[in-house]
Amino acid sequence: MTDTAALLKRAHELFPDEVVTTAHVRHLDLPLGAGRFALITLDNGFDHTKPTTFGPGSLAKLIEALEQVEREAAAGEIAGVGITGKPFIFAVGADLKGVEVLKEHSDALAIGKGGHDVFKRIAALPVPTFTFYNGAAMGGGVEIGLHCDYRTVSTGVPAFSLPECFLGLVPGWGGCTILPNLIGPQKAISVIIENSLSQNRQLKGKQVFELGIADAIFAPADFLEQSLLWAATVIKGETVVERPEIDRGDAWDQAVAHGRAVADSKVHGAAPAPYRALDIIAAAKNGDYQQGFDAEDAALADLIMGGELRSGIYSFNLVQKRGKRPAGAPDKGLARPVNKVGVVGAGLMASQLALLFVRQLKVPVVLTDIDQERVDKGVGYVHGEIDKLLDKGRINHDTANRFKALVTGSLDKAAAFADADFVIEAVFEEMGVKQQVFADVEAVVSPTCVLATNTSSLSVTEMASKLEHPERVVGFHFFNPVAVLPLLEIVRGERTDDASLATAFGVAKKLKKTGVLVKDAPAFVVNRILTRFMGEIQTVIDEGTPIDAVEKGVEPLGLPMSPIVLIELVGPAIALHVSETLHAAFPERFGVSENLARVVKAGKRGFYTWASGQQEIDPEVAALLQTGDTVLTPEQVLDRALTAVAQEIALMLDEGVVAEAQDIDLCLITGAGWPFHLGGITPYLDRSGVSERVNGKPFLAPGVASVPA
Repeated sequence: MTDTAALLKRAHELFPDEVVTTAHVRHLDLPLGAGRFALITLDNGFDHTKPTTFGPGSLAKLIEALEQVEREAAAGEIAGVGITGKPFIFAVGADLKGVEVLKEHSDALAIGKGGHDVFKRIAALPVPTFTFYNGAAMGGGVEIGLHCDYRTVSTGVPAFSLPECFLGLVPGWGGCTILPNLIGPQKAISVIIENSLSQNRQLKGKQVFELGIADAIFAPADFLEQSLLWAATVIKGETVVERPEIDRGDAWDQAVAHGRAVADSKVHGAAPAPYRALDIIAAAKNGDYQQGFDAEDAALADLIMGGELRSGIYSFNLVQKRGKRPAGAPDKGLARPVNKVGVVGAGLMASQLALLFVRQLKVPVVLTDIDQERVDKGVGYVHGEIDKLLDKGRINHDTANRFKALVTGSLDKAAAFADADFVIEAVFEEMGVKQQVFADVEAVVSPTCVLATNTSSLSVTEMASKLEHPERVVGFHFFNPVAVLPLLEIVRGERTDDASLATAFGVAKKLKKTGVLVKDAPAFVVNRILTRFMGEIQTVIDEGTPIDAVEKGVEPLGLPMSPIVLIELVGPAIALHVSETLHAAFPERFGVSENLARVVKAGKRGFYTWASGQQEIDPEVAALLQTGDTVLTPEQVLDRALTAVAQEIALMLDEGVVAEAQDIDLCLITGAGWPFHLGGITPYLDRSGVSERVNGKPFLAPGVASVPA
């Protein structure tokens, strides 16, 4: 048994539940008399809904296929070898479930070394090798193709990426080493660092070709036939692939420096993976592949045994699994059909909701408001956004016309909502206003119509308390921007019934949102945690710590934006209103900043100005602030903020606001953009010892988002 085979056998024993990908070898005669060709198809035996992955058993199957084509190539029986995938899927990389079970650094090292040893056999074949990217390709699925001599890609490929840095890894089977030597460091860093750290942005087939990763591109209908014909012309010498010469001088160093600046702007040094990837890319300048592969092995092993990757995998599982099977949601069979939607209000938020409902549910949506001008403006906004989608080629003319016809406005709630199955209000955040809106709507809708509120902090139970049928009221809290952030906090009031709640979850799924069941508690989940976090930050500023020191203090969290910029995004007035709501509920923990109140009263939109082209404190805001003389270090700022958050999360779990800590993390990831490498927040609090110090115990069991004991 070879060293590689022994490594993979040991790894497979650790991961007995692997869904093994087979590597089928079939032979065919190439067009143009180019000779016999061996085509390897990667297939795990399932349809496209279960993508093909590489675990140790899968790599062992690939070795069997490669041993066969090695013999055939050595005997002169084949003129070339190609690799492709099952319909719609090429391969999506290493099986993360296998990574989760690893407990030893040596086993983690075997994952990197085993993959390299297998893929290097492809590069060593004595005949031309081809990859035909027919469908989605990620991670190791991209990298296996980099070891081939030539690559084609389908125009229908919807997703192509090296997402490892997003999760807390590096592209460790050749990506960091081969890709910059193939397309140049600048383009490679765009794929490995920029796309990955931009919420795992994917490439389409056309972009893969334009970057030079693929040498030819064909339509999906006859992709394999055209790829084989193209391969035949290459083998016969009729097609010569010319690739640009790579600049190995200062341009390489400048590209790496740019990559470090991007990583700093995204994770602020808080996650090691992108920096390890950049170190390998920097060293790849000398073109020594084996040196690069060894560095990839070492980086993979170190990161697999680190907390950030385990948090990243935990985050991935939350979004991909828990987010699709919400904890505590009623039986989906209780959900009622929704064939028409009403929206109370026609302002910006209401109009965004109307656009989302018509695009995803494709049912009539009618907006109402207090005067015709507002109604017309709201409907006009939706129609305008539909036109933008048409201009961008996201929808065709027929779809645009159909969507526009489905969105209407009315001043008459009775006429508008009589046959609606789901009515959502998005009016001013004031309890009396919302109670009156629901009273008016209840008088005109059917007995089974669900009444939903987009409130961000008010009590759903109180809002429904004066209705004849409070059981039909449910919280349906979206996050801005509505089209981008996936989270929907679905709030069960004290009297909300299962049918209404199930209907709400059914609508959330059709809207392609991540529904999380939340108890009717002040500010629910995200706003409560953010308000506690931001409140502590604001208090530290009010006490006398300069804003720049406060910003520096929270950088290790690698948040998508600083707390002070977040205030501007949310709006100081809304931030103040939520803090007042929570102060009323929990005065001992939630204060109301007099400085923030001054900023709101002055009509300022935030603390910063960019008038000079650079971010700096607005001098008018600075003049408003009245602060003490207590100055904390950045480390003390972070400790204060994390202590407050850990305390608040523990209290929320004790109150049953959500089922488990996992739901807190899911909400922060999908509703507030908190980083995957933190695992939301609770794995970070556990890893840094804050949970134990503040609450006497960690939030998560060992191994859930950490290396198993």
